[in-house]
Amino acid sequence: MSETATFGAGCFWGIEAYFVKINGVSNTAVGYMGGALDNPSYKDVCAGNTGHAEVLQLEYDPIIVSYSNLLNGFWSIHDPTTLNRQGPDVGSQYRSVIFCHTEDQIIISEKSKIELQKSKKYTSKIVTQILPAKTFYLAEEYHQQYLKKHGLRSCSINL
Repeated sequence: MSETATFGAGCFWGIEAYFVKINGVSNTAVGYMGGALDNPSYKDVCAGNTGHAEVLQLEYDPIIVSYSNLLNGFWSIHDPTTLNRQGPDVGSQYRSVIFCHTEDQIIISEKSKIELQKSKKYTSKIVTQILPAKTFYLAEEYHQQYLKKHGLRSCSINL
């Protein structure tokens, strides 16, 4: 039985390009979560007034890949200490955020964040938000698998 995870770590193209390669991830979709506007468009979200983050929602088989392993990947592909920014992308839609679908995901995510902060990998405070999942709005079709469709290897995240 598959489970769902949702991560925001900057531009959703790069997040998807990273997670689609993980064994046990069966489906990925990029979209928007965490805002106040129903059915936002990319233009709406980029205007910065909706409160949505660009996110990747994925389905995974927890027998093959654990949620903790997915979190390890999430932490590794972006800088969780920069507020509303990843590389050249600036704005609240690019914030570092974990949207949790279960109480277990909240507990595991909080513990993971605390352990990462204690590890001293970062000298600055980790600003990643950990929030209950809200309605996921699928991004426009041209955003789905964007890097693959255009023969690109990466965008601004650490692939």
